[in-house]
Amino acid sequence: MVEVVAALIWDKDKFLICKRPANKARALLWEFVGGKVEKGESKEQALVRECKEELDITLSVGDVFTEVTHVYPDITVHLTLFNATILDGTPTLIEHADLKWILPSEIPEYEFCPADKEILELLQRRNRICK
Repeated sequence: MVEVVAALIWDKDKFLICKRPANKARALLWEFVGGKVEKGESKEQALVRECKEELDITLSVGDVFTEVTHVYPDITVHLTLFNATILDGTPTLIEHADLKWILPSEIPEYEFCPADKEILELLQRRNRICK
């Protein structure tokens, strides 16, 4: 099983999503920014590193929003999604094909990686409760 981390970054009522590059597994699907935890790294350290490498932003990592395990045909991932805020920088396309800030109500308009399905349902439920 591969440990993966991702960031739930809000800007007022919208959150950040990124489109995977065409040359990677699950090409052109939307996801939360993040990546694999490397040997010797904490999950928080990995998330800060990945966001710097992929979007040229510096993050403040908060608490865990949720965790999911997903089995793909080629890999099993344990995904930890952290609440996070941008301390420095503006998200820049370095690794991804695109990025967007979306409302929870806009989730159905995008095709996400299957591992994110449970997370997106949770975001939609919380959004309905808060309204």
